Amino acid sequence: MMMHRLAAAPGVLAALMLFAAPAPAGAQPAYQHLRIIAPAAPGGGWDQTARVMQQVLQGAGLVHTASVENISGAAGTIGLARFIGAERGQGDVVMVSGLIMVSAIVTNGSPVTLREVTPIARLTGEYEVIVVPAASPFRSLQDLIGTFKQRPESISWGGGSAGGSDQILAGLVADAVGVSPRRVNYIAFSGGGEAMSAILGGQVSVGINGLAEFAPQIEAGTVRVLGLSSAERLPSLEAPTLREQGVDVEFENWRSLVAPPGISRDDLARVEKTTEAMVRSAEWRGALERYRWIDRYLAGEAFDRFMEAEDTRVRSILIKLGLGPGNTAPLATGRVYPLLVLAGLLGFGGAALLAAMRTAGASSRAHVGPGWRPAALMAAGVALDLALMERAGFVITSAALFWLTARAFDQRHPARDALFAVGVSTGSYLLFVRVLNVMLPAGLLARWL
Repeated sequence: MMMHRLAAAPGVLAALMLFAAPAPAGAQPAYQHLRIIAPAAPGGGWDQTARVMQQVLQGAGLVHTASVENISGAAGTIGLARFIGAERGQGDVVMVSGLIMVSAIVTNGSPVTLREVTPIARLTGEYEVIVVPAASPFRSLQDLIGTFKQRPESISWGGGSAGGSDQILAGLVADAVGVSPRRVNYIAFSGGGEAMSAILGGQVSVGINGLAEFAPQIEAGTVRVLGLSSAERLPSLEAPTLREQGVDVEFENWRSLVAPPGISRDDLARVEKTTEAMVRSAEWRGALERYRWIDRYLAGEAFDRFMEAEDTRVRSILIKLGLGPGNTAPLATGRVYPLLVLAGLLGFGGAALLAAMRTAGASSRAHVGPGWRPAALMAAGVALDLALMERAGFVITSAALFWLTARAFDQRHPARDALFAVGVSTGSYLLFVRVLNVMLPAGLLARWL
């Protein structure tokens, strides 16, 4: 990945030598105000990193003030596009990036890439954990894997953005235990807070995220750790690794910092100097220990080479998992399907209404029309489908929707319509999941489907 980096002119080298010298007491902050962009919703790893940077930079006296701005969507690529377009040439703003953005650019076919920004440094590394709610029937990783190998779609994996590090880890686990990664029922959430609510609420079977995001819940006992993605156990966490439990997977997420394209040599030197001073500060070392982050500081040409290698590595992993460029394997669609059903019903209802209006003109005045009842039944079916799809599952909610729709137009055969609705919903589920590899929620029937 050939990314923009300014050549070091003699003036810049002199400035860097000056910056490397110890700062005298009472030295002025490098920035009066520094803006830090977190390209995600509050609560996730990027947001957490940005806010720790804000505290450390201010606490160490490197900036007078710093602010964090959240721009969520599409695993950071929306924030990346806005950063490139709106902040070009600005020397007082940086953005948190990392592995998830590299994979999102590939998965989403993003028109903007990290080649268009100014790379500053890799900051941290973090292992991921697989957890379940404390009340989950899965007491160990073996329990989870046993059910997953028998009925892959019955296990819903909740984590961060589609195509990100959490989904990559789920796919690697599936591949390691002999399950096609395409059969992973992955539910993506835009922020760490939303994902945590779903995990604690039992809306997904298992959660995947960075150790720092789960740390409060682990310490409080509201979630149970089934496995850690490190090569060896961590002294700060009493939890087994995936490898020691027979799942040969080691995986580490990393986060970095970038500046806008088109910044001046002086601005580049200033942000690089400030970043280096930050990671060498006592405040930053304390944050690493507090959040269980790994010090992965890497800057300059070495960071450029690392990014080149990571782009190649991530592309190969995503292709293997069916998420790479040119791959048509869809992601989890449990939330999209009800909207497609709703659109189809609206079209069908509109056509039926038009036909009824045409027929009404030729009908006898003594004939009584169906009134509002068909529309009410269809609306009830759609409402149930949208509200209960994730919890009850596709088969149950779709069967109710099909049955109510049939009842709206024919009230004479309720038993026949019920059998037909169950058959169509079950057949549709098996077609989508087993043949087309489109993941739909199994819900209450997960153990039998």
